[in-house]
Amino acid sequence: MAHLTHEFAMTRIAGHLLVECLVAQGVTHAFGVPGESYLAVLDGFHQHQGDIELVVCRQEGGAAFMAEAHGKLTGRPGVCFVTRGPGATNASIGVHTAFQDSTPMVLFVGDVGGEFRDREAFQEVDYASFFGPSTKGFAKRVERVDDAERLPEYVQRAFATAMNGRPGPVVLVLPEDMLARPVAARALPRVEAVQPWSDPGALRTLREMLLAARRPFVIAGGSGWTPQSAQALQRFAENWRLPVGNAFRFQDTFDNHHPLYAGDVGIALNPKLAERIRQADLVIAIGPRLGEMTTSGYTLLQAPRPAQKLVHIHASAEELHRVYRADLAINAGMAAAARSLEVISAPPELPWEDWTAAAHDDYVANLQPQALAGMPAETPRGQVDMAEVVALLQKHLPADAVLTNGAGNFASWVHRYFRHHGLAKGHKTQLAPTVGAMGYGVPAGIAANLVTGRVAFTIAGDGDFLMNGQELATAVQHGGKSIVLLLNNGMFGTIRMHQEREYPRRVSGTRLANPDFCALARAYGYAAQRVESAAAFEAALLQALQADTGTLIEIELDPEVITTRGSLESIASAAEARSRA
Repeated sequence: MAHLTHEFAMTRIAGHLLVECLVAQGVTHAFGVPGESYLAVLDGFHQHQGDIELVVCRQEGGAAFMAEAHGKLTGRPGVCFVTRGPGATNASIGVHTAFQDSTPMVLFVGDVGGEFRDREAFQEVDYASFFGPSTKGFAKRVERVDDAERLPEYVQRAFATAMNGRPGPVVLVLPEDMLARPVAARALPRVEAVQPWSDPGALRTLREMLLAARRPFVIAGGSGWTPQSAQALQRFAENWRLPVGNAFRFQDTFDNHHPLYAGDVGIALNPKLAERIRQADLVIAIGPRLGEMTTSGYTLLQAPRPAQKLVHIHASAEELHRVYRADLAINAGMAAAARSLEVISAPPELPWEDWTAAAHDDYVANLQPQALAGMPAETPRGQVDMAEVVALLQKHLPADAVLTNGAGNFASWVHRYFRHHGLAKGHKTQLAPTVGAMGYGVPAGIAANLVTGRVAFTIAGDGDFLMNGQELATAVQHGGKSIVLLLNNGMFGTIRMHQEREYPRRVSGTRLANPDFCALARAYGYAAQRVESAAAFEAALLQALQADTGTLIEIELDPEVITTRGSLESIASAAEARSRA
């Protein structure tokens, strides 16, 4: 371990240079948990306080999720600092999320000094192996910086790699002794993402495919969208009167209030929307990878060759034709793609206008809740109607509020019923992990509030909340706040649902014994209350919106209320009926 004299510590060292490089890249917030392996960088944050804020988190997984959320919100790489070994492995969940969600992010890992390398020194890990680049690993690129004078080169390359093509995470490993060395190098200028442009010939082909279609459908999503590109996408859809669905957990890509909107294409999607996509004769996928969740297990679009004609537009050439053999593949960033699409001229008459109107009507009808299969038509006394709760969110949250969630069936209520104004109206409003990582929502909401100052609303389950509930302390320490709606049903609900479907009435490993969540939140510095009716929730929400601190609102939910369409009992009964058939 490097031990610095006071005189040496006051010289300009590589740890200071690294922070200067971040400031040059426009970084305003970094998230992390301190470690002795990067003390020199911590001193750099002290040296440059006022230019950049280090948000000190309570666990590296929470810090990495905050950095990932920052990347989603801004389109610039979220930055996370962790120490070697346990710190890096804890942070890996955020790196994996950034990879599968295509979010720009840079993880800096303090490491053992060069003189101890490859001896299995204290907490030593081979990060190139652990974070192994490619779609079978965690990161787009993993590099170790041994020459302090080259730090600006490595940082600039990390930011460029994180943003270019398919955005994603980059890991930079920082040996402890390297960070303490005096340096003369200077930070390099801010790097911007390179935008691949659509081939004009491909755009002509796309127009011909549209003219030949009778039942087209657009699936928009993925990363790289800006308000300007979302507005251009809207103009393209309006010119051609196309129905548009948003990919899984990118529900703010296209305005949910627009008459061309057809719904989200994700988990528990509207059955009518699923059938519509199967019946489409042309699917234009603009931005998404077309992963398992968006394609309902690769069934809406059959892999590798869909029944529908497929146009796939993506920022990464490597992603095109990787899973699906598209009829037309266009390598373009979202800003370039949308601007190219909006100028494709449409004829005055189009044969699918009724098809488009019906798609929107199906979406609006799906916003109307129905009695849950296997449950009484009337809401039992003491139970809160979750559709009514989401309606109150729609009524009272500001249009630019950021909604966050982790993984669990609890998220299905906002996914189905909440309508995002979204990017076309100026703001990204949804932060949710397409990777399905539990524990994402709480830190993501805190990061959103700290970075933007906007209202951040998080919906969490009891299992999900305890993955990263400790980050409420981070919010309080740094002057941030969020509103957390915690649905407590005493179990890992999604797994229990699957359990009843596959092994009905054989409950194992999914029950939870929970703490007093309101007391826990108050201990962290949040206000908290438990509510038992929609009216009480509305009062609590209005109070939370005016509060100076964050707020946790707990609802104890009947375990039977497991989805927006059916109960646990209905799932178990259907499974038993199948086994008897």
